[in-house]
Amino acid sequence: MSVTLAQAQQCQNHLLSRLPDDQYQQLLPLFELVPTKVKDVLCQQGQPFEYVYFPCDCAHSCTLCMEDGTMVEVGTIGNESHTNVEVLVGATHATETIICQIAGHSLRMKVSDFREAISTLLPLRHLAECCAQGYLAQVLQSVACNRLHSVEMRFARWLLVTHDRVQGNEFNLTHEFLAAMLGVHRPSVSLVAGMFQHAGLIKYSRGHMRILNREKLEETACECYATVRDQYQRLLGMPRGQEE
Repeated sequence: MSVTLAQAQQCQNHLLSRLPDDQYQQLLPLFELVPTKVKDVLCQQGQPFEYVYFPCDCAHSCTLCMEDGTMVEVGTIGNESHTNVEVLVGATHATETIICQIAGHSLRMKVSDFREAISTLLPLRHLAECCAQGYLAQVLQSVACNRLHSVEMRFARWLLVTHDRVQGNEFNLTHEFLAAMLGVHRPSVSLVAGMFQHAGLIKYSRGHMRILNREKLEETACECYATVRDQYQRLLGMPRGQEE
């Protein structure tokens, strides 16, 4: 069932909010508003695409799975963008597995409808390409970040990225996802989270995260958070996540 205008207006996806109203309304019959739960698999690495998701208030983890089953996060998608950016260059099969990391709602569209829409609605294609460029910048920055910056800096960075995409200061984020985000083992997550909690930056218990001091988190995070945030500012005219 397609979504109503009222439902669509409640979807705080910043890419879609940049579309002219008439074009946004043209897309409404193609959208379906769906809930996504933590660990829901939205697309599987190596499998054909089915949908493109436009997150409203959730966050999706883009991961690569190795032959031994190890999962590593290579990027995240939130309310600034859409999933499966490689569709823009004609890809038919997913290059990564996308898993719901923070539960919420998304607008989704069949890949076939998305391909047709970006071929006829030039503003949508332009915005989608801007988001793809932002995602590429995020992935490239993460490569350097994982090589050069401490676990503490990267932990602060990913908390800020997640905080940008949710309503309020509290969200659920499991040890499993934190370990994948940082590329470390779970005991390291517990150690760093304990340090941050002792310093009064966060409160974390049983997978429930509460941000207590965002300003200190920004001081602790590496330069990569601001670098990627500024890319989205340049490309979409606003910071990723929460509006200022």
